[in-house]
Amino acid sequence: MKQRGTYMKTRVTKLLGIEHPVIQGGMQWVSKAELASAVSEAGGLGILTALTQPGPEDLVKEIRRMRAMTVKPFGVNLTLLPTLKPVPYMDYVEAMISENIRIVETAGRSPEEFMPRFLDAGITVIHKCTSVRHAVKAQKIGCAAASVDGFECAGHPGEDDIPGLVLLPLAADALSIPIIASGGFADGRGLAAALSLGADGINMGTRFLATKEAPVHDNVKKALVDADERKSALILRTLKNSARIYKNSVADEILALEGRGTITIEELAPLVSGARGRTVYETGDIEAGVWSAGMVAGLIRDIPTVRDLVTRIVREAEDIIANRLKNMIG
Repeated sequence: MKQRGTYMKTRVTKLLGIEHPVIQGGMQWVSKAELASAVSEAGGLGILTALTQPGPEDLVKEIRRMRAMTVKPFGVNLTLLPTLKPVPYMDYVEAMISENIRIVETAGRSPEEFMPRFLDAGITVIHKCTSVRHAVKAQKIGCAAASVDGFECAGHPGEDDIPGLVLLPLAADALSIPIIASGGFADGRGLAAALSLGADGINMGTRFLATKEAPVHDNVKKALVDADERKSALILRTLKNSARIYKNSVADEILALEGRGTITIEELAPLVSGARGRTVYETGDIEAGVWSAGMVAGLIRDIPTVRDLVTRIVREAEDIIANRLKNMIG
């Protein structure tokens, strides 16, 4: 096993200037400076979520708050999804550029319309994709890395339903840019597996939600520790906007409505409201609304500090690669 103090070196660590190939996912209402700075300080890449902030000027304030907490690399997530209320995406982009952000993670639809501004500003763009074809397009338009999101993930897994075990090697065969494996990762076994499948690092959302620094109520963290791998639900499938969330009474109500036949997003809006999800995180009432959680909840058994979690994951992966797998040969 490697001595402590050494680091894994992959194309992702070199590209992003980080010590460990571990990236924190952009989570609405969660990816704030408290969590993101802790991940960066632990040697991974912390990510702020732009749309958690009410407006671009608030994002500027959060970026500055982040810089007061860490001098290490960090990024900003910009998620491009259908919304009932128009979002001033370009204003958020300009806010990032004005604050000299060096790394941006985009998700949802293609970031193509924003790429000229990002590239002119010298920004490294990571695009989160749920299919190989979308990852190939991301590479073509100038993204520096692709975060490849398997069906296991929390949030939006796409409509192809391809798990990471198949999706990652397919992406590795098709891409020349670095690959970040996303969806279903919680420990060193996952990191070692991702590297074996052709990825250069991992992205974790749900696992970082259950850490001491995550700015959410302790009831949410405890719910993840108590959950098994079946405690998630896929909603909005009938609208082809699938989302994986924690399986609570609201999820059950949504699924019942979708099961009756044709339904519109306007009819479901009161149930899927982001404001209600925010209430969950703030009050600890896990039945108050929808909130994202992946199948990986089944692997979450404690609530460590971010530093302890990242260190544990890297050491476990190093041990698997250097000892367990090596000893199987010969």
